Amino acid sequence: MLFPFTKFDLLFPSSSSSSGWLLPKRMEPESGTLNSRNRLQFYLNLSRNLLLAYQSFGVVFGDLSTSPLYVYRSVFSGNLSDYQTPDVIFGAFSLIFWTLTLVPLLKYVLFVLSADDNGEGGTIALYSLLCRHAKFSLLPNQQAADEELSSYKYGPSQPSSHSPSPLKRFLEKHKKLRTALLIVVLLGASMVIGYGVITPAISVMSAVSGLQVQGVGLELTHGAVLLLACVILIGLFALQHTGTQRVAFFFAPIVILWLISICGIGLYNIINWNPKVVYALSPHYIIKFFRETGRAGWLSLGGVLLSITGTEAMFADLGHFTAFSIRLAFAIAVYPCLVIQYMGQAAYLSKNITSIPDSFYKSIPEPVFWPVFVIATLASIVGSQAIISATFSVVKQCHALGCFPRVKIVHTSKHMFGQIYIPEINWILMVLTLLIAVGFQDTTLIGHAYGLACMTVMFITTFLMALVITFVWQKNIIYAVIFLVFWLIEGSYLSAAIMKVHQGGWVSLLLAFVFMVLMYVWHYGTRKKYNHDLHNKVSLKWLLGLGPSLGIVRVPGIGLIYSELATGVPPIFSHFLTNLPAFHNVLVFVCVKHVPVPFVLPEERFLIGRICPRSYRMYRCIVRYGYKDIQRDDGNFENQLIQSIAEFIQMEAVEPQLSSSENTSFDGRMAVISTRSNATLIVSEQLDYVGSAIQSSKSLMLQRLRSEYDDENPQIRRRQVRFQLPSSGPVMDGAVRDELLQLIQAKEAGVAYIMGHSYVKARRSSSYLKKLVIDIGYSFLRKNCRGPAVALHIPHISLIEVGMIYYV
Repeated sequence: MLFPFTKFDLLFPSSSSSSGWLLPKRMEPESGTLNSRNRLQFYLNLSRNLLLAYQSFGVVFGDLSTSPLYVYRSVFSGNLSDYQTPDVIFGAFSLIFWTLTLVPLLKYVLFVLSADDNGEGGTIALYSLLCRHAKFSLLPNQQAADEELSSYKYGPSQPSSHSPSPLKRFLEKHKKLRTALLIVVLLGASMVIGYGVITPAISVMSAVSGLQVQGVGLELTHGAVLLLACVILIGLFALQHTGTQRVAFFFAPIVILWLISICGIGLYNIINWNPKVVYALSPHYIIKFFRETGRAGWLSLGGVLLSITGTEAMFADLGHFTAFSIRLAFAIAVYPCLVIQYMGQAAYLSKNITSIPDSFYKSIPEPVFWPVFVIATLASIVGSQAIISATFSVVKQCHALGCFPRVKIVHTSKHMFGQIYIPEINWILMVLTLLIAVGFQDTTLIGHAYGLACMTVMFITTFLMALVITFVWQKNIIYAVIFLVFWLIEGSYLSAAIMKVHQGGWVSLLLAFVFMVLMYVWHYGTRKKYNHDLHNKVSLKWLLGLGPSLGIVRVPGIGLIYSELATGVPPIFSHFLTNLPAFHNVLVFVCVKHVPVPFVLPEERFLIGRICPRSYRMYRCIVRYGYKDIQRDDGNFENQLIQSIAEFIQMEAVEPQLSSSENTSFDGRMAVISTRSNATLIVSEQLDYVGSAIQSSKSLMLQRLRSEYDDENPQIRRRQVRFQLPSSGPVMDGAVRDELLQLIQAKEAGVAYIMGHSYVKARRSSSYLKKLVIDIGYSFLRKNCRGPAVALHIPHISLIEVGMIYYV
């Protein structure tokens, strides 16, 4: 058994969960009863988990619960249509039952949900855990300070002190293996994006297909049903910009009502048609199934696996709930309702074999057909909505890893942080979904593509889980090998799905290939550009030789020099110095960096340090975000930065260890600065900026430009504040006071944002493939994605761009 190495929280959720619903610890053996306070806390947290379990129905289980619409039709398509007998039908149900039991219930509910990354789940979360516990990341921007983040440590246990395993050293040493791991992760992410394309098509088309079933419904033509499905799909994607919160209240009741409906219909069919179907719960019927059907039965596994599509959502959406709430909802409601529904369909089909193509709708008793049809359509929309939202999250996470071009991310809810909307991705998904619906017009063919995407993601999750068991949980490799037994189950389904590539499965492979190439090209170009900056950094010895004036005129103001480098001075700085004869009195090298954690607390976001001696007035600021964090344009970045630098200056004076290395390297230790507790400067709001002292040092032309810009863009007018030194308090060192005064004066003179406008080209000696990737692929993506200044919310009125050409 694998129980010893897992972090089960069936009753007591893991303390690493970001959702925060913590139940009290187990009472000590000697205490006979819980005291009243613990009992109250227990019931309070239990009620919260029950509420989360209720909410999870509308987000997590919409896709999984609508699978009965099309599973039996897909199972008995193709060669298995020649084996439509009661025993084969019972065998198909037995396969579905044990598939639901082994994969969603055993693998995901019992094991995979325990591998959360501070409460977050999904392929990216597993890769993030691996990058934190082993040097698997290909971008060399890791810093020791990142390991001090409160969300960096995994679970209650600390990394062991013993030497790393030979397997870990082997993987860290070979860059090709780390690249292969990244490609596997990108493949999983690409398949999830394929989910977002295929799920709405198959779910909505299967739901509205009830209108063309002969003997029930309206018996519409196939063209009319397809047109209705396309209208619903267009409406679904058109409403994405409003966010899921506006309709989320209705989602959970719809799915719950749907589960109750299919459970009731299943019970009715079992009792009314063939109660002996309960014997098919025995795996003996699976043996009889394959003995009778042979190769056709093996190929039918591609239809059986559709019964577990949407299972990955339980893990991917873990960040919005808790493992306990998802386990509770699945084990108590979703799993038994699905089993009873599939059993009921099998009982009905055993007596009505000719109804297999429309098994779900024909098994519905006529008096309740229309209510069930409406609920089925609504449930399919809910399931589609959930996977579309999940696709947005995957794209956001891939962007944070440096594996997706910059896109516009809109936060659609003030209360639920994870709800985002990406316009470009939304319309691309809509077009691709409509193309699939109109191009195939057959849910069986779409199901082949759907099953292949589903099983590929599960296969990759099993592989990454085995690595997590070895490198993160630090268990014996034998446990990982035992967990890979799930590969035997998933491999049989995956092999059957691959055999149907020519019957629609190629769509999943094509979508995954396109998105994976796009992401890898972007990551490859980004990595090459970063390495170019890293190997062409400005020498600190050269800067020290220039002196505090840098050999040029230092003008009033603050210059924020943006760079992707986390250490050293970027080459853009020397390029600027050689082309312009002036620079600002205060220089801050800003690096916006994503670290392999889901979230970075606001008080840990700023990392401040100094470059060169104090008289140079040069600082470094690293702004850290997690892969689930969203950069918001709150207009307060400048003020937070000034406060952080002021706090660092004060800390440096009272904590000598911060500047202990300044005399040797002149690039001293960096410190985490929390602006919440800042008391170094006094902040006052400026309601009317025109004519103030802050504007007095600016030219009349700049004042007029700023005023016109603010009038034309009132929605992005930024919070205007003024800083002052406290008049009372402890005596401040003279050098510290002078430096703070210069910082305040520079802020009053104005802030300029300096960025590189770069062109990346392959060297002439590069291979043809590299030229194709860099000169065509990466250049095309850079030209057509959001500009870095827009993505970082930099005001254009204060932006200075420096042209740079990178030969990589």
